This record gives sequence, structure tokens and C-alpha cells, in this order.
Amino acid sequence: MDKETLIKHLNDDLAHELSAIIQYLTYAAKAYGPYRPQLAQFFLAEVPDEQLHAQYLANKIVALGGEPTTVAAPVKEAKTNREMVEAVLEAETDAVKRYAQRAREAEDFGDIGLKVQLEEMVNDESSHRDEVARILTDWAL
Repeated sequence: MDKETLIKHLNDDLAHELSAIIQYLTYAAKAYGPYRPQLAQFFLAEVPDEQLHAQYLANKIVALGGEPTTVAAPVKEAKTNREMVEAVLEAETDAVKRYAQRAREAEDFGDIGLKVQLEEMVNDESSHRDEVARILTDWAL
């Protein structure tokens, strides 16, 4: 794993974290119905974790000599509460896979601190994914 490729991959991860922040803020605003307060609060409660991930990635990219992206990955369009929760589940599942891969790349690159931090991010995103999956369990159609 060379440094330029690692920076490129970290920037892709940063773009997805920026997207997650936008996704959670937007979905909190769009939630509706009798459980709107709970769903909106759930979405908003995830924002600080995603901000911490984004800040770590931006700092690491700079430390490696790169330029952090300011462009978010696209946010999946969702119209119903269920579609929003399903989109979040998809994004969290993707984040787990990306960070697990990135941790392997960091180890190959020889940056053990980055590897450990990415593994922590896998843990965070796994917890988010599991909670979202539980929300969807037995969701009435």
C-alpha cells in the first residue's frame, strides 16, 4: 500500500462521513408521523460520532501530506421513515466494510495507530448498524 493510494482511500472515507452527517441531519428534518420526535432524535444523536470520524480522517489525510476532500458522497434519497432507516442501515453496513478494509491497508502501510483507530471506527459503525437493524425488526409495512 503506497501513501497516495491510502490518502485517496481515506478521502473516499471522509466523503462518506460527510455524507453521513448530511444524511442524518436531513433525515431528522424529514422524519414524520407519531414517532417523529424519537426518530429525529435518533438521527441527530448519530451526528457527533460521524463528525469525530470525519475530523480524524481529515487530520490523518493532512498528516500524510494530502488534501482533505470537502465534497460529500451522494446521500441516498429516501421519502418515508422506513426508507430513511433502510438507507442508514445500508450506509452503516458499507462503512463497516470500508473501515475493515482500510484497517488492513493501514497495517500494510505500516501505520499501526491508523489501523487501531480504524478498527475503533469499525466498532462504532457496527454498533450503529446493529441498532438500526433492531429498529427495522418487525417494522410494520
